[in-house]
Amino acid sequence: MFEIEDRLEKKGITIDAMVDAAMGLYVSHGIPEEQASQNIKNKMLKYLKDPNVSSLLLGAVLLEEELFEKRKNSEIAEDPVFLLSDEIIGMAIAECIGGTYARFEFTRYDQKKPGILATLGPFLDDAVAGLIAGCTSRLYSECV
Repeated sequence: MFEIEDRLEKKGITIDAMVDAAMGLYVSHGIPEEQASQNIKNKMLKYLKDPNVSSLLLGAVLLEEELFEKRKNSEIAEDPVFLLSDEIIGMAIAECIGGTYARFEFTRYDQKKPGILATLGPFLDDAVAGLIAGCTSRLYSECV
C-alpha cells in the first residue's frame, strides 16, 4: 500500500532492520527468540499492507522529508519537546495494530531507541517505533 515498503527501504529502513530493533527490547513470553522474530516479521509485513498503518507511515515519510531533511537548521532539527505530531503518529500506528497496550510498548521503544530507531529523524523514528510496538504488543497479547 502506497509503496510504503519501498519508500522505507529508500530511507535505509528494511524489514530486517525493524525486526532487529524489535528484538532489541523483546521480552520472552515463552516463545523462542527465533520464532518471535519470524512472527514479528510476518506481522510487520501484514500491517504494512493495512491502509491506515501505511498512510500514517507515509505521512511520517513526507513530514520527515519536508520538515526535517529539507530544513536541517530548523527549530525541529533536534526533535524538540514541543514537537508532538511525531509522537502522535507513532502512537496512532501502535494503537491501530495493537490497541491500548501498544501505546505503552511504544513508549519503551521511543525512549530506548534500539537498533535503526537511533539513526532516524524525528518523524520516522516514532512512526517505525509505532509499527514495532504494535506488532510486538500484538505478539505478546497472543501469547497470553
